[in-house]
Amino acid sequence: MVAEPEGPEDRKPQSDEAHSAFTPPPGVGQPDVPEEDHPSSEFAVPAGVGTEGPAGPEGSAFALPSTYSAKSSPPAFTPAHGIPMVRLTSHAPWQDRMRAMLRMPVGERPVPEAVQRHEEGGPAVPRVLDLTLRIGELLLAGGEGAEDVEAAMFAISRSYGLDRCEPTVTFTLLSITHQPSLVDDPVTANRTVRRRGTDYTRLAAVYRLVHDISTEESEVSLEEAYRRLAEIRRNRHPYPGWALTLAGGLLAGAASVLVGGDALVFLAAAISAMLGDRLAWLCAGRGLPEFYQFVAAAMPSAAMGVALTLSPLDVRASAVITGGLFALIPGRALVAGVQDGLTGFYITAAARLLEVGYLVVGIVVGVLSVLYLGLALGAGLNPETAIHSVDRPLVQTLAAMALSLCFAVLLQQERNTVLWATFNGGIAWVVYGALANNAGVSPVAATAAAAGLVGLFGQVLSRYRFASALPYVTAAIGPLLPGSATYFGLLEIARNDLNSGLTQLTKAAALALAIAIGVNLGGELSRLFLRMPGVQGPLRRAAKRTRGF
Repeated sequence: MVAEPEGPEDRKPQSDEAHSAFTPPPGVGQPDVPEEDHPSSEFAVPAGVGTEGPAGPEGSAFALPSTYSAKSSPPAFTPAHGIPMVRLTSHAPWQDRMRAMLRMPVGERPVPEAVQRHEEGGPAVPRVLDLTLRIGELLLAGGEGAEDVEAAMFAISRSYGLDRCEPTVTFTLLSITHQPSLVDDPVTANRTVRRRGTDYTRLAAVYRLVHDISTEESEVSLEEAYRRLAEIRRNRHPYPGWALTLAGGLLAGAASVLVGGDALVFLAAAISAMLGDRLAWLCAGRGLPEFYQFVAAAMPSAAMGVALTLSPLDVRASAVITGGLFALIPGRALVAGVQDGLTGFYITAAARLLEVGYLVVGIVVGVLSVLYLGLALGAGLNPETAIHSVDRPLVQTLAAMALSLCFAVLLQQERNTVLWATFNGGIAWVVYGALANNAGVSPVAATAAAAGLVGLFGQVLSRYRFASALPYVTAAIGPLLPGSATYFGLLEIARNDLNSGLTQLTKAAALALAIAIGVNLGGELSRLFLRMPGVQGPLRRAAKRTRGF
């Protein structure tokens, strides 16, 4: 319906034309107003200044501007800072897709398209958040890095259609916030991780669940996801307790052979490690903290080494103690802590490294208490013994692979990943031996190179199997752990030579950091150069360097 134009009589009078209550009667003219009595306004246009013409018809706020051209139109989505939009197709792993979006501001993230179906009224926000937190709890308790836990939580929330979600992961607390819009109140839920356990079979099952939820090929409702999550929690460990104790003993025996021991040393290291494992289980059953469990587990190996030194047998006792230390050094927590620090999760990294520090102090207390007693009894423990002087490449490579195999069993890995971890550990030792023994490279640099190769292979296997990289990496770094440097540092301290002891312990710390940084660098190189099909743009936006301020 078109409105008729207004006539002169219908036009609203201007302020100067408004009629006054003192209008003279008809036939009487209006008296002239003196010049000085003309009303003027402070907003009057000065003389000589032109006024604008009449405004055109009012348009809509959503109308296209006159300068718009469809041929030269801007792209559909351009961030405010001008960086091109990240395009990740469904062919890319969900880890890469979620990492790319987690580092983007909320306003720049693409609107999620619900992968999984839900009720017509929309997704059940409290249930989706609860499911997200429960899955994140299992991942964090299993030793996964904070960045991967956040990526998994973000993938679940977006798969069920929740936009504007922000997951947050610390060492013991998980939280997620969902804000439906800018005018709605946010909904926040959190969960505390109180118990941690090492079970990579459960970790792999959680990764498969996240992969099925985040892909369009499989339909997983909320009820089905809760059912599968309950089954994952109820599943028993793949290996019984006696198998874990036996694996711990064989790990210590293989580590003793790796550093120059013979058959008798292998047997002594295995027996002492199994005894330490049972002693630690006894302390755990009595409710003692993990610190005291490590103190108790470190004592039998040191006591066995002291006993062999006091005996008339010609046995390399240092290899027995070193083998026991290989089974106790928390390499998994160390790698996870350094990885969290390198990816920007400093609070979680500090907490993980503090945990590693407490466990290492527990090992130090257990070993030193026995070494002090052995030296008081006259044990001839010699710190100058070069346990790496024995050059047996084939035997040491087989021992390294056996060590990685036993480590994989202790980590409760799936049987189809144990073989990959075993081969990865053998390759790591071959690379380390070739660089350190043949090429003359420093042990720290050789360790970093071997660990980088482990991280690279582990990340490649995990990316193409849509699984976690931990089962392929953690067990493979076992042969590289600084067991010998740790033992000799403790022995020097027991002999009241603090300078040499601290030097050896510093070397052990440098080797441990080289392992952690090498593993992380290998994973980053795999993401940098080995792109998946359909991936364009950066997989993860990095933080800007501070330039010293």
